[in-house]
Amino acid sequence: MSILTIILNILFPPIAVFMKHGLGSTFLINVLLTLVGWIPGVIHAFIVND
Repeated sequence: MSILTIILNILFPPIAVFMKHGLGSTFLINVLLTLVGWIPGVIHAFIVND
């Protein structure tokens, strides 16, 4: 995992997931988790971008 990916996972989780997986169910799940709370979105981004 690159430094850029780590920074994006923390600051903008949906963008990091989009860069790795594109527009799909993983991206939509991350957007919803980020809207519910920032921490769930960050955790999900780190899990799917490992």
